[in-house]
Amino acid sequence: MKWLKRIVIALFSLALLGVGAIVAAYFYVLPDLPDVSTLKNVQLQTPLRIYSSDGKLISQFGEKRRIPLKLDEVPKPLLQAFLATEDARFYEHGGIDPVGVLRAAIVMLTTGEKKQGASTITMQVARNFFLTRDKTIIRKVKEIFISYHIEQLLTKDEILELYVNRIYLGQRAYGVGAAAQVYFGKNVQDLSLSEMSLIAGLPKAPSTLNPITSPSRALARRNVVLMRMNEVGYINQAEYEAALQEPLVAKYHGAEIDLYAPYISEMARDYMVQKYGEEAAYTNGYNVYTTISSDLQLLAQQALRNNVYAYDERHGYRGPAAVLWTDVKPDNAQIQAELAKIVPVQELQPAAVLSIDGQQAKVLTAKGETKIINWDGLKWARKFITDKRQGAVPKSAADMLNVGERIWIRDNGQHLQLSQVPEVASATVSLDPYNGAIRTLVGGYSFSQSQYNRVTQAKRQLGSNIKPFIYAAALEKGFTLATLINNAPINKPDISQGTAWRPKNSPDIYGGPTRLRVGLAQSINVMSVRAMRHIGLDAAIDKLTKFGFDPNDLPRNESLALGSPSVTPLQVATAFNAFANGGFLVEPFYIERVEDSYGNVIERANPTLACKPNGATAQSSDEVMAFGDNNLAAEAPVAQCFEQTGRFAPQIISEQTAFLITEALKSVIWGGGDWSKGTGWQGTAWRAAQLIKRHDIAGKTGTTNESRDTWFSGFSPTLTSTFWVGFDDHGRQLGRTAWNANGEKDQITGTEAGAKTAGPGWNEFMHNVLKGTPETTAIPPEGIVSVRIDLATGKLTRKTDYTSAFEYFISGTEPKEYISETQDENNLFIDAPADDLFQ
Repeated sequence: MKWLKRIVIALFSLALLGVGAIVAAYFYVLPDLPDVSTLKNVQLQTPLRIYSSDGKLISQFGEKRRIPLKLDEVPKPLLQAFLATEDARFYEHGGIDPVGVLRAAIVMLTTGEKKQGASTITMQVARNFFLTRDKTIIRKVKEIFISYHIEQLLTKDEILELYVNRIYLGQRAYGVGAAAQVYFGKNVQDLSLSEMSLIAGLPKAPSTLNPITSPSRALARRNVVLMRMNEVGYINQAEYEAALQEPLVAKYHGAEIDLYAPYISEMARDYMVQKYGEEAAYTNGYNVYTTISSDLQLLAQQALRNNVYAYDERHGYRGPAAVLWTDVKPDNAQIQAELAKIVPVQELQPAAVLSIDGQQAKVLTAKGETKIINWDGLKWARKFITDKRQGAVPKSAADMLNVGERIWIRDNGQHLQLSQVPEVASATVSLDPYNGAIRTLVGGYSFSQSQYNRVTQAKRQLGSNIKPFIYAAALEKGFTLATLINNAPINKPDISQGTAWRPKNSPDIYGGPTRLRVGLAQSINVMSVRAMRHIGLDAAIDKLTKFGFDPNDLPRNESLALGSPSVTPLQVATAFNAFANGGFLVEPFYIERVEDSYGNVIERANPTLACKPNGATAQSSDEVMAFGDNNLAAEAPVAQCFEQTGRFAPQIISEQTAFLITEALKSVIWGGGDWSKGTGWQGTAWRAAQLIKRHDIAGKTGTTNESRDTWFSGFSPTLTSTFWVGFDDHGRQLGRTAWNANGEKDQITGTEAGAKTAGPGWNEFMHNVLKGTPETTAIPPEGIVSVRIDLATGKLTRKTDYTSAFEYFISGTEPKEYISETQDENNLFIDAPADDLFQ
């Protein structure tokens, strides 16, 4: 009895000592224990995601990939796999599992090794949220007490939900939702039992058990998880054996990007960082929905690239990217290994020339495929000498290729083609005419080569794209589309420029008195200068400023009339939008809304609308607009303009002026006159008419001095678009070419210009956008009248032959006199001095 009493006292003393030690340890670490109540409103770090307006993922930013899930969204077998492997008694203990601790201690005492873990799922949550992974006694003590607090605060399901969303599972994947995407490219609900078991085995050692870096270890760990699930009764023997037979199919899957549009995603990323701060932007799980239309964006990207390829190939082949061998050919495996090191550029893929036979070449690709490039894919490759000179037309493949060269190839949709990385730059942007939403934006040929966003950052000389704005101001100063302006050399120089500045036409041809419509359609330089002299320089600058151009970019001399200002493509598209929407300057915007990680809208665009506060709009109230085959319906203008809570854009020109300029810009594409009578004439953009074949499009070419910048800007009733082509090196000219890309003379020859260089990109884009849609008939607004005029004088006429045509006028400005038998020039605008008229 005495010994028994001593033993009881000893045990009681030890227990009391243990309790005291626990209490002492608790108060020792108490000052450092975090407030676990924060877990009630925990904000899981999730990446920033950028989407198109139709919900296509454009980009994802942030170090951690996480897809938060509710517990009922996680498949039950996956939860069971975690429980069986990590904490089989999870729903029975209070945060610390005495049975698990005892079992781990026994294993360590009997083997001398720590083979059995004792951390519960609650303890792992405590460690993941509040502690480091340092293996110290103090950290373990803190972990125990924090786990106890967590169990008092949260339900078991809440703890498990935090666990499956927070646990690190390798490859920057946090939580089971991200792991399912990273390893299998699936939603977690679509995982097989084998795949779930593999994910459940990762928490023990995400790096060493990773199926991508250590597939054999990952497979062994998966089998252990399946065995534990079978042992505790979560799966039966048949399920266990079937899952064991499944092969390991895991591989790395990047973010599931649906639409590659890097320039707009970078704009959205920068906006979010500037507004919300870098840490919040990258970790709070914001979803940013841009105004980009995925279908239109793809069409714009392809049109820009095709146009750049065409320009680049017109100017000749600059030679191979590298030489892989000269004498002894390596085996194909070695060649393939070298090619695999080269990152493709857009559609361009690296290839090695294996052999040359007459007018074809055999090449090896980075995938180990042997392909033939036929003559159709080679014959363009005249030798590049300078931007203005190319070598002779090749006769055989040996004229441009040698065995052993590393080249670029691309599939152009018809055949395999020898290619090269373009040196020329380009940009395009498209806007909704009625609210300014940016529907497409391509800041360059390749974002991987240059992150420079030419749409918003590149200020380039505008060239003849400025002329519609000059003529719009002239219409407001009394001119009409029928006003005759003298198309003759200007002999009165602009002294303000310090030299005798005498603008010339391009080509240097003059036709005498010419109607304003024709002058704009044929981009006649001297007529634009004379029109600006009529307006006055100050008035012209004031009007251009109202169109959205920065007054600091507008030179105070007559070169303004020919496009000397340097502006961005976005500014140009915004200005042209005013012609498309009835005269309103709508603000461009690219973010439609921002949502938090729970889908709540925290920010929504409030665009300016192209209408007056009383609901008046330039469009018919029953007009329906759609993009046909592209399945893209534009918002009906009436739906926007009768929304009285919106912001209203300023009207910078009248609806009537916008209509008249639009009609003149249609002549840029369609020309005029009667070809059967020999009086037909072309506008500078006649190629657009040949391809698009519809009359509800309008546009303007633009070329600067020495062809350093080329433009095409235009619009349909539903979309305004600008294309720019030039070199990032401002001093480099686009040059000239006497041959097309097939090595044959054709009509795209001579000096590069807006119609030849930028125009084809716009033509292809708008052709594809409008394909399958009905043509819209222009409805003149109130205050517009149409009368028959004599084409030579702009006066009224009773003739109905080829010498006359109907012309639109703002009511009250139409001619009042009929042409007399003896033609006169009373309708002619003459700039002083009068003798300049015919010199």
